[in-house]
Amino acid sequence: MAEISKTEKVQLHVPTLEELCGVLQAGLKDNFAEAQVSVVDCPDLTKQPFQFPVKGLCGKPRITDVGGVPYLVPLVQKDKEYNMNTVSKEVELPGAFILGAAAAPFRIAGMNAELMPLVLTEAEGRPAVNSSYFSSINPADGQCLQERFSDKFSGCDFGLLGNLYACEGKPGKVIEVRAKKRTGEDSLVGSLRKTLEGHYPDKSLALGGTFIIQKGKAKIHIMPREFSVCPLDTNDKVNNWLQHFEVSAPLICQSVLVSRDPGLDLRVEHTHCFSHHGEGGHYYIDTTPDSVEYLGYFMPAEFVYRIDRPKETHVIGRD
Repeated sequence: MAEISKTEKVQLHVPTLEELCGVLQAGLKDNFAEAQVSVVDCPDLTKQPFQFPVKGLCGKPRITDVGGVPYLVPLVQKDKEYNMNTVSKEVELPGAFILGAAAAPFRIAGMNAELMPLVLTEAEGRPAVNSSYFSSINPADGQCLQERFSDKFSGCDFGLLGNLYACEGKPGKVIEVRAKKRTGEDSLVGSLRKTLEGHYPDKSLALGGTFIIQKGKAKIHIMPREFSVCPLDTNDKVNNWLQHFEVSAPLICQSVLVSRDPGLDLRVEHTHCFSHHGEGGHYYIDTTPDSVEYLGYFMPAEFVYRIDRPKETHVIGRD
């Protein structure tokens, strides 16, 4: 397990939900034919299609960027493994619900894979509930193989990097995003992030949450089961190493985005998705702009925590 040498904390700008709705709706309309953003009660996330271990996204919302891509490329640093229960304490919210995008713990899994974390971390008198999924390359046919983490492994470890949203998992008011028919070049996540970046140029804001691709298809990648023995020192080499797939709705995505890096060497957006039909991985963008439909629920984070920031950094492989 990696020693967490230092955790840095920065307070983020948090507008009212109503203000954010107006800003985001205006921005999304530049990228989608239809967009509606409103304040709603968070739906019960224990129900279909989410099946999360908590009811909501509310209660002391925060994000964290753990480790980073420099621990994966150009060459992997296999000692970099982390634990969700430890992360919950580092973000000053023991017992937190955590979702987001991370890498599977290769020491436990015996391979490299994409992790879709959904963890209610341990609290006094209550063990952790790990509802995460992971996707790997099926050695039998080279296709996407998505599985429940707890069906194969125990514990709440992950490897190398994680972009995570943490909260108390309570019901409450959230931002609902509905968008249809993409007309611009940006993904839903990219459009949300760039809208915030443009409207609040001198401030750092972050959103975390989940969205469903209700109709259409999406481009994803899955990392190979084996780490590269050749240095992946350009974006082209990284993209050639990754394996790309087109996957079908409905897809449940979990996302963390930051409008502007406040000097912590953050990955400013990262989204993984899973499904109930066996497809999932790292989400880029929909591939069916004319028919795509999105429904999402997000919360603005109050703080960002930078855990185990790489001392030597680069911007390769952060798409």
